[in-house]
Amino acid sequence: MAGNTSLKVLAVDDNRTNLHILQVFLKKLGHRVILAENGEEAVQRFADEEIDVVLLDIMMPVMDGFEASRRIKAMSSERWTPIILLSALNRDENLVEGLEAGADDYLTKPINFVVLEAKLRSVHRTLTLQQQSIDTARREQAVADNIIDAIITIDDSGTIATVNRATTRIFGWSSEELVGNNVRMLAPEPHRSAHDSYIANYLSGGPPKIIGHEREIDAQHKDGHTFPATLGVTEVFLDNQRMFIGVVRDISERKQAERKLQENASLLQAYYDQTQNEQQLAQRLMEKQLHRKGLKDRRLRYKVIPAENFSGDIVAADRSPEGRFYALLADATGHGLPAAISALPVLAIFYRLARLNSTLREMVHELNQQLKESMPIGRFVAATLVCLDEEAKTGEIWVGGTPQAFLFDRWGRASRSFESDNLALGIIGNEELDCKPTAFTWDTESQLILCSDGLLEAENNNGVQFGTEGLFAAIANTSPEDRFARIESALSKHLQDQLASDDVSLMVIDCP
Repeated sequence: MAGNTSLKVLAVDDNRTNLHILQVFLKKLGHRVILAENGEEAVQRFADEEIDVVLLDIMMPVMDGFEASRRIKAMSSERWTPIILLSALNRDENLVEGLEAGADDYLTKPINFVVLEAKLRSVHRTLTLQQQSIDTARREQAVADNIIDAIITIDDSGTIATVNRATTRIFGWSSEELVGNNVRMLAPEPHRSAHDSYIANYLSGGPPKIIGHEREIDAQHKDGHTFPATLGVTEVFLDNQRMFIGVVRDISERKQAERKLQENASLLQAYYDQTQNEQQLAQRLMEKQLHRKGLKDRRLRYKVIPAENFSGDIVAADRSPEGRFYALLADATGHGLPAAISALPVLAIFYRLARLNSTLREMVHELNQQLKESMPIGRFVAATLVCLDEEAKTGEIWVGGTPQAFLFDRWGRASRSFESDNLALGIIGNEELDCKPTAFTWDTESQLILCSDGLLEAENNNGVQFGTEGLFAAIANTSPEDRFARIESALSKHLQDQLASDDVSLMVIDCP
């Protein structure tokens, strides 16, 4: 690791924008960054550089993140290099596949940089402990090379014949106190009392339980405290006398480092479990806010399919006391919980103004002002708003940032489209935003169809998007009552029962 807090980070993503943002963030934290745009390039960079941690996207060309993770782990030897997967995929099977491929952690997109920074701090602490453990092992090897481990020779009765200087340092006894005494004085109970029987059993033809092998033991210092050690024993004959040579190495530091690594792993698991519990609680709270009774209106059918646990897409519907029907389909930037939270203020304002029988212009104006004042830069909400006066058979629609909406006639033909001519809510002030909705009328058994870009951009295994072509093909020559189910079926068939990479939302509104 470079410096005291700096890490050399290999960042891998096929999206250059994401890669640039990641590079800027990591450099701001003081880390050195190596970039790669696919798995194959990542493996080569890892082979060429001494990398501390790998931030690895999953879905990439040439070689995906799973295969790259397997190859990187196969290249690692003495030194553990943590791999953190970064992906919009958040199903359990994706997480399991990533961990089985050798990844050590998982962070979903859009990246929560606060969490990423915390994970990097935790990784740095663990790598520091690892480095300390490696340094300890190297020091121990140097000790062995310079014969400064405890080397003790005993005869076949267990009496100490010779010791080296390291023995006095490790055990605290002087050489005069050791030589001539039984070696059992260096072992704690119950091994001290049984030590002579170990030698007698071996000399009488018993199996060599320790001869020729190294194993971990508990050793005892002169002051009475015990410490972990490794013991290797070889048998030699000197002047026709059987002798045993024992090499003892104090491994207290290594054991302490191992315990610390285990503690850190337990803390990481506890953090993961707590995060999961908090997300489940947040999901229940979000669902309570999203599922209002207005969505049960007889004129409306809808579906929201989240790409993660939380959906950044929201739908809402309500009627004013005067009988006007209002509908909203919105798509907040990002994915997951941050996107869902960004969309919550939109729901509150929508339902309040619907109950006040507000005009669509007033609703757009207040939604945009609230989001512009409360949302951070880079966060905004694309939305389609609809208001129907069923008595007069007239309606208004405003589309900002979401895909175009369509009015279909009773035979499934698109009689009119409403383009997304406005910016999403929360980007510019009301003085610059066009809050004027588009007026329209309809014929008997017409239907409005609204959707998010997640529906149109849903890709199958061949990379082909569902698109407006898929939507029109599903609707063509269908009766109004069958239309919603036909779109659902066509999308499912297109995806081959896989989840889309973005939140998918769909609204079908009957125009009486």
